[in-house]
Amino acid sequence: MNFFPNNVKLLSTPRILEGGSSEGSFNNFNLALHVNDKKSSVLANRDLLLRCYNLPSAPVWINQTHSNKSVDAASISSIVDADASYSKKLGTVCGVLTADCLPVFICNKEGTTVGIAHAGWRGLVDGIIESLIESFNCKGEDLMVHLGPAISQLSFEVGGEVKSQYLSKNKNFESCFIDLNNKYYLDLYEAARVVLKSFGVSSISGGDRCTYKESDQYFSYRRDGKCSGRMAHLIWMERL
Repeated sequence: MNFFPNNVKLLSTPRILEGGSSEGSFNNFNLALHVNDKKSSVLANRDLLLRCYNLPSAPVWINQTHSNKSVDAASISSIVDADASYSKKLGTVCGVLTADCLPVFICNKEGTTVGIAHAGWRGLVDGIIESLIESFNCKGEDLMVHLGPAISQLSFEVGGEVKSQYLSKNKNFESCFIDLNNKYYLDLYEAARVVLKSFGVSSISGGDRCTYKESDQYFSYRRDGKCSGRMAHLIWMERL
């Protein structure tokens, strides 16, 4: 899925990986510590992640709170509250965990800065993508974006208050909602594109998967509730 510069690497983990340690509804490659999976299983999976994908370093995890805060992954030494991270340092692995929310991978065309955002409906309307883009300190036309696996529109019913929040921020979000039988459905992918295009970003890929429907591939909180595991989405730069 990598149309980024050759030195930039992207990864979205599968729900199941040979050697994964999680059991039951977390079967078998859950990477989150906060979902009542056995800690030993999650730590074993994180070790497998490092080895299986030959990561240059352990991912820099953040405590995701559906905020609009972005942090420099290379500058933090402990887990901080944030929903996006970026790095200009080779070998620093930026990461987020999801189970329906949208992972937004970003890099500049020179391949000298990378970042990733955890964009649920709250973070998206509150400006998490904007926050991450501003960390790059460049024009939108100089950025490349990949939209990782998230819940698709027809599986994501939301309340009228959600639509009102979006439209009060930007009327262009109208195109991100459909109304079926007096119920609203939000397209996270399209909402992300609205934000990205407002910055002049045109190099956008992805946005065609569904974590809810593709149960063999992905965890889904909307589908499985508190028993859902989490996938990891990672981005980093390597020396060519």
